[in-house]
Amino acid sequence: MVKFNEALLDRTFAALSDPTRRALLARLSRNELSVSELAEPFAMSLPAVMKHLDVLSDAGLVTRSKTGRTVACRLSAGPMEEATEWLRRYQHFWSESLDRLAALVEEEEAPPPPSPASSRGGGSTPRPRKSSAPGRTRRKS
Repeated sequence: MVKFNEALLDRTFAALSDPTRRALLARLSRNELSVSELAEPFAMSLPAVMKHLDVLSDAGLVTRSKTGRTVACRLSAGPMEEATEWLRRYQHFWSESLDRLAALVEEEEAPPPPSPASSRGGGSTPRPRKSSAPGRTRRKS
């Protein structure tokens, strides 16, 4: 059995739970960006973006390097790989459960087998009546 670093998994999943942090990671997946470039499309202050980057750094998902006054951020996917491995352990369970559910639904949707009376060919069952047009409505006097 594979042992996972529970604290690392907790930090990774906590960091990934926020949509802003996921959006920051998505931007970093293309290339390295400075903090100001990274913050550009977000409607929040630079200190707020820095707090999100701190959470991502603490989880090991982002590395930062400083050159002069510019801080560059880079994606570090290692912790996500471990989280993916942890999730993969449960993939088998969900796949089997969903396969059983699909089989059950298909079984319920299948037309019933023909009854013995219909196999004689001579009898017919009456068709249900179509509903007629709605009648006149009463007027209040």
